[in-house]
Amino acid sequence: MMEALLHFGGTAIGLLRDVLPIAAILIGFQVLVLRRPIVNPARVFFGLLLVLVGLAFFLEGLELALFPLGRLMAEQLTSPSFVLGEGAVAIVQFAWTDYFWVYVFAASIGFATTIAEPALIAVSIKANQVSGGTITVNGLRFAVAIGVAFGVALGAFRIVSGTPLHWYIIAGYIVVIVQTVFAPKSIIPLAYDSGGVTTSTVTVPLVAALGLGLAETIPGRSALLDGFGLIAFASLFPIISVMAYAQISEWLTRRARNKLSSTEDST
Repeated sequence: MMEALLHFGGTAIGLLRDVLPIAAILIGFQVLVLRRPIVNPARVFFGLLLVLVGLAFFLEGLELALFPLGRLMAEQLTSPSFVLGEGAVAIVQFAWTDYFWVYVFAASIGFATTIAEPALIAVSIKANQVSGGTITVNGLRFAVAIGVAFGVALGAFRIVSGTPLHWYIIAGYIVVIVQTVFAPKSIIPLAYDSGGVTTSTVTVPLVAALGLGLAETIPGRSALLDGFGLIAFASLFPIISVMAYAQISEWLTRRARNKLSSTEDST
């Protein structure tokens, strides 16, 4: 218990060093540049304290639960006893089709962590407000989550198959460039931002742990060469899915409008 408290204290002190410069910049600009007093300073400092404590608990939770859990799931899903059944022995190499449940788990964890991502929730709410309700909160969240799910599953396939990372990234950005030409102009900046907000506090730890766990347990894979890069998939494919969501919505709206016009003309 004492060791856990000491570790938590060390985490909190490290966070304090990280948060203090941010607070100093914000308060310094408010007081020295804008020359305005801080409204309700007690509330501001109490909020900073809550941020510090919350981040400390969150980081402790990542280290104690999420990181080990992601790696443990990767080890269990790739063990010979699970892939080939009880009593199976380790073999030199499996076929990529033997890891079906790895892809399912990767897609599921990518989707679930993205839905729970606080940064994405904040961006979705702001996008809904700015667009006047045209972009729905859940619509954007699900579009991004589907992109992350597909990207993480494809990244898991890359680790299993051992194929080069750069070919996937090059092909993905070619698709992004083509979509950028044809997608509604109003959605393009939001789609590009959606690729960044997914790689935040909830998604990154589990996805990184999954990638490293797969690379360490699959025969012939290197944790350094194959374990990293999975987060790149989680950043790239939401851009594609959000622009696809906007393109499909625009197509459905145009189709409904044309259908209504043809109905009115016929009457």
